[in-house]
Amino acid sequence: MRGRTHPPALRGPAARRRGAGLLTAAVVGALAAGTVAVSAPATTARPGAGAAPPQAAPASVERPVDTCAPMVGALSPRDRLAQRLMVGVDASDPAGARSIVQGSRVGGVFLGGNATALLQGGRMQALQDASRTPLAVAVDEEGGRVQRIDALDGDIPSARQMAATKTPEQVTEIARTRAGQLKARGVTWNLAPSVDVSGQPRASVIGDRSFSDDPETATRYARAWAEGQRAGGVYGVLKHFPGHGNGSGDSHRGSVRTPPLAELERTDLAPYAALVGPGKPLDGRVGVMLGHLEVPGLTGENPASVDPAAYRLLRERYRFDGVVMTDDLGAMKAISDRYGLAEATTRALSAGADIALLSNVTAVGPLLDAAEQALANGRITPAANDAAVARVLESKGLCSRS
Repeated sequence: MRGRTHPPALRGPAARRRGAGLLTAAVVGALAAGTVAVSAPATTARPGAGAAPPQAAPASVERPVDTCAPMVGALSPRDRLAQRLMVGVDASDPAGARSIVQGSRVGGVFLGGNATALLQGGRMQALQDASRTPLAVAVDEEGGRVQRIDALDGDIPSARQMAATKTPEQVTEIARTRAGQLKARGVTWNLAPSVDVSGQPRASVIGDRSFSDDPETATRYARAWAEGQRAGGVYGVLKHFPGHGNGSGDSHRGSVRTPPLAELERTDLAPYAALVGPGKPLDGRVGVMLGHLEVPGLTGENPASVDPAAYRLLRERYRFDGVVMTDDLGAMKAISDRYGLAEATTRALSAGADIALLSNVTAVGPLLDAAEQALANGRITPAANDAAVARVLESKGLCSRS
C-alpha cells in the first residue's frame, strides 16, 4: 500500500484550519513536496597523466517521503485512538451526527439503515466541516438486499445475480456508477464487496451477497466490483476475512464456526490470495474486514476479529499492508454476547485491527477511555498504535507512507 494514491477525501474548511492543530507547517510542507531530491556526489578525476575526464554528476533521484508520520505525531494520544474508531450515526439526524463528530474526533462514521436525510442537501459537507480531520464516511452498498441509496439512486442487483447475468466488465461499470453516486452524496468508503465463497440459499446470512460458490468466479467478480468502485472515487473494503461463506450460522445472532483453516485455504481464502499483497491486482487499493468467526486451527473458540492469530495470518501469510477493520462490534451477538463495547473495542485494537467498527449510535467517550488505559498499560503498544493510525490516514488520502 505504500506510495499508492487513494480517492481524495472530502475536506471541509474546519479540516484545513491551521488552528485545528493537525497540519503543522512541517506537515503541510511534506504533503506539498511528496518526495525529496537526493543528489549523489560528483565523481572527480585524479590529476596527472591519463586522468579520466570529469564525470557529470548523476541526476537527482526522487525518493518517497513518509508524510503520514508527522501527521500522526501532530495528534494527541487520545486523538490517535479516535482515528481508529468508526462509529454509527443516525442518517435521519444530521444535527446528532454533527454532535458526535465534534465531541469525539473519530476517524470515521458509518451510516446504516435506509434513512437518507444526511445524504441530501449538502448535509454531509456540514458533517465534514465539523471534523478536525477529514472523515471516512462509510456505508455497506453491496446490491440486492444490502443497499443504502436505492431509494435515492435506484436499485442494483445482488452479487450473485450480477455474476449470473453480467460480465465482469459490466459489473465494473455498475460499481463505478454506484461509487460515483455515493461520492456525490458525500460517502467516501463502501464496505464492499463481499468476497465470501458461498453456495448458501439466497436469503441466508451470506447467500446472494456472495458472487459465487466457485473461488475463481468469486475472485473475478469481486475484483471487477472493487476496480469499478475505485474508479468511481470510493475506497472499498473486502469482507469477511477469513471467510463467512461456509460458516455454521449468522454472526448477527450468535457464534459462527467456519471449516478448519486448511479447508478455508482451498476455498474461502482463495480470493485474498489472488487479490491482495505485493504485486496483486488490488494491492494498496482496498481495505479488509475481519468477521466474527471462530476458525479451527487458527483462532479456536475466539472470534477472528479479536484474535491476533487472524491478523497475523492476513499480514504475514497474505502480506497485506493496508487498513484492516472489524465487522460491527456493537450489534452482532457473536461479539456482544461475550464482551461489552469498551472491552470488545480494546480487544480488537490490541489484536491488530486498525479500525474498530461500531454501527450503532453509542457513547464514544467510554470507548476512548478504555483504549487510553490499554495504551497506558501496554496492552496497545505506542508503535503499533501509530502504525495503525498512519494506515488509516493514508486510506483517507491524507498522506502517504514511505
